[in-house]
Amino acid sequence: MQELFDRGPDPRQSEEWKNMTDKKLHRLVLAALFTALTTVMTMVIQVPSPMQGYVNLGDCGVLLSAWVLGPAWGGAAAGIGSMLADLLSGYAHYAPGTLVIKTCMAVAAALILRAFQRGDRPSLAGQLAGGAAAGTILVAGYFGYACLLLGKGLAAAASIPGNIVQAVFGLAAAVAVMQVLIRSGSLARARNS
Repeated sequence: MQELFDRGPDPRQSEEWKNMTDKKLHRLVLAALFTALTTVMTMVIQVPSPMQGYVNLGDCGVLLSAWVLGPAWGGAAAGIGSMLADLLSGYAHYAPGTLVIKTCMAVAAALILRAFQRGDRPSLAGQLAGGAAAGTILVAGYFGYACLLLGKGLAAAASIPGNIVQAVFGLAAAVAVMQVLIRSGSLARARNS
C-alpha cells in the first residue's frame, strides 16, 4: 500500500526547479523595482503642460524598464509605474491612457533594441531607434487620447511640444544611464541572475 503514496523525490526540490524559480522571482523583483522607479521618476519633477498634464522624468524609467526587462515585464513595469504616478499625482483622468501608451512605448523600445542587438551588449543604435519609436508613440498617443477621449479636440495639439521635449529628455537620460549600467557590468548581472 505504501508504494501508492511513494512517488519518489519531489521534482520541486531538484536543482533545475530551484534555478528556474530563482530566475522567475528575480525577474519579478526587478519588475517591481522598475515599477517603483518609474513611479518615483515620474513624480519627482513635474512641469505642468497646457493640457492639464505634466512633463517629467518618467520616460527614462519607461525606456530603462524596456531595455533591462524586455517587452513583457518591461512593458508591465513601465505602464503600471507611470499609471500609478498619474493616480498619485491627481491626474486620474490620464491614468487609463498612460497605462496603454507607456506599455506600448516600452514594448516597442524593447523589441527594437532586441532587433538591433548583436552579442551580449545592447547597441546604441538600437537604444536610439527604440527611444525614437517610443517617443513617437508618446506624442501621438497623448495627442490622440486628449483629442478623442478627453474631448479636447484639436486643442490637444498644444501638448505636442511638451511631449516632444519629454521624449527627447527621457531618451537622453535613459541612454546615459544605460551606458553606465553596461560599463559597470550591472546590466549583465541583472539579466543573468
